[in-house]
Amino acid sequence: MPYDTLLTDLTDGVFTITLNRPEVLNAFNDRMAEELQDALRKAERDDAARCLVLTGAGKGFCAGQDLGAVRDRGAISFREHLLRTYNPIVSKLRALEKPVLAQVNGAAAGAGLGLALACDLRYAAPGARLRFAFTGIGLAPDSGVSFFLPRLIGYGRAYEFALTNDPLTAEDAAALGLVNKVFPPDQLAAAVREIAVRFAKGPTKSFGLTKRAMNRALLTSIDEALDYEAHLQEAAGRTADYKEGVAAFLEKRPPSFSGK
Repeated sequence: MPYDTLLTDLTDGVFTITLNRPEVLNAFNDRMAEELQDALRKAERDDAARCLVLTGAGKGFCAGQDLGAVRDRGAISFREHLLRTYNPIVSKLRALEKPVLAQVNGAAAGAGLGLALACDLRYAAPGARLRFAFTGIGLAPDSGVSFFLPRLIGYGRAYEFALTNDPLTAEDAAALGLVNKVFPPDQLAAAVREIAVRFAKGPTKSFGLTKRAMNRALLTSIDEALDYEAHLQEAAGRTADYKEGVAAFLEKRPPSFSGK
């Protein structure tokens, strides 16, 4: 179905989702949250989509919640709003057993920061700014920010980021480990595209099981992690990509992975 607030494209195994509300720096309203959930479900079901790229139209990645939309709606239950909008998006991004790349082309603030952090890898342009934002309007973090941020940069830096609400440049974010790499603005889209196509040609099942193992390991003991690794390795060892990988190694040729 056509979307009102998103643009989607599937080419060469890469499913690109572009948040398309540039007039508000791609801030979320309810419609965009609903459509993003739908697009992620489609990407999960489509075997042709082997890598995802999430980005924003115009000058921003995602400015978080559209506060004007909330104001116009009147009194709301914050809990119910999160359970209906952001929480399913963050959960789906982490559960998707395909690489998900954030192409951070501009501001990522509040729930927009959470959206970027929920992706597996983040690539940014020098002009991108990351901001906690929640404390700036007297709120607590949501959209998974309290989960991802201290795990990525440590408690002290994460809490300082929240207390000051100062923006992080893309370069500072990369130095802290929040961003994987910074590309010149005129090269960002092409560079991320090249990375995504490479991943789309990889062993999709292996990538997915590895993601599942690492997500689980964030919340488990070493013994539980070792046992779960063994469980996943049993599954990986039964895939066509494993057979192809071994055959290619023995035959001294590049592997041709099917994603199965």
